[in-house]
Amino acid sequence: MEINTTKMSSRGQIVIPLEMRKDIKEGDKLIVIRNGDDIILKKSIPDLAILAEESFAETWLSEKEDEAWKDL
Repeated sequence: MEINTTKMSSRGQIVIPLEMRKDIKEGDKLIVIRNGDDIILKKSIPDLAILAEESFAETWLSEKEDEAWKDL
């Protein structure tokens, strides 16, 4: 297991430390999971991403959220 630290910018962006993103390339999708105080990033597996999109599709609160997520 590797542990490192990063900071969040004022725009909500974070940088994944270089040594932890060696197998992640630009454009790869990541899944963000929040469980209480824990936030987990997982490299997306195509089938898993489809399942996540299908399950979240039922919980959108507005068309604005649909627009924000459509290109992810």
